[in-house]
Amino acid sequence: MGARVSRDDFEWVHTEEPHASRRKIILEKYPEIKKLYGYDPMFKWVVTAMVVTQLATLPFVASLSWPVMLLLAYCFGGVINHSLMLAIHEIAHNLAFGHNRPLHNKLFGFFANLPIGIPISISFKKYHLEHHRYQGDEVIDVDLPTLLEAKLFCTTGGKFVWLVLQPFFYSLRPLVVRPKPPTPLELINLIVQLFFDAIVIKLFGWKTLGYLLLGSLLSMGVHPVAGHFISEHYMFRKGFETYSYYGPLNWITFNVGYHNEHHDFPAVPGSRLPEVRRIASEFYDNLPQHNSWSSVLYDFVMDPDIGPYARIKRKHYGLDS
Repeated sequence: MGARVSRDDFEWVHTEEPHASRRKIILEKYPEIKKLYGYDPMFKWVVTAMVVTQLATLPFVASLSWPVMLLLAYCFGGVINHSLMLAIHEIAHNLAFGHNRPLHNKLFGFFANLPIGIPISISFKKYHLEHHRYQGDEVIDVDLPTLLEAKLFCTTGGKFVWLVLQPFFYSLRPLVVRPKPPTPLELINLIVQLFFDAIVIKLFGWKTLGYLLLGSLLSMGVHPVAGHFISEHYMFRKGFETYSYYGPLNWITFNVGYHNEHHDFPAVPGSRLPEVRRIASEFYDNLPQHNSWSSVLYDFVMDPDIGPYARIKRKHYGLDS
């Protein structure tokens, strides 16, 4: 299975996560950044266009052979679905309609969720906001790989397999590590999604639903746009736990690559994160950053210093409510 990773434990630290303190320092120097808070009025139209595009391809997909369908799912449909997952990430921060219209954001999340094929919108928000507040917490932050994952996938080949299986780990880990009872909105999300999936099957057949589901799964594994899962918080430089990427794939991922900026200012929509970096450039330009998400995936697999263990963790002190 190739070389074994050099680490045998996570990087444990006793400091607080860095983003709240940096946000305070930046706002003291650049209070005008607060003017960037709020939602982007164009966001809902971009997301709507992506959903409509996916729906418009379904009659065409129904006539394709399975090999061609899989290729299209990887190169086209999966890219759109991954972008819609990142739209749901924006929606989780109430950046579709603003913080004063939470129900509008949740309902729009149901809509953005439709082509993805499985209900994730409400559940994602339930865990993701904790990732921001308790980054690195060994109990609360379910973005962290489990000890079992780190022990099992600790070789070059094992890390590749882990990337392939990443959609399942990313989706199921919260349910195992930090299970929470389903909320009424999660049940509604499930019902709406199953109803949509049934309509797709009725109108276009099982292959079209497979196109949507496989696109979602393939785009979360060994895929260029999935590089952000690794680039965001895996420790490529000792002591640094969040990394930004400023390359062209930000154009189709709502600037999720501006990840230091996003964690510092989660109330700023993705479209305005480049402006945060421009205003406070001295805080970001000297931080370690990635130039390619594809290179991140390659380095993750091939570099024995990197792997599931390469995450900064903090002891849990019962700070959650």
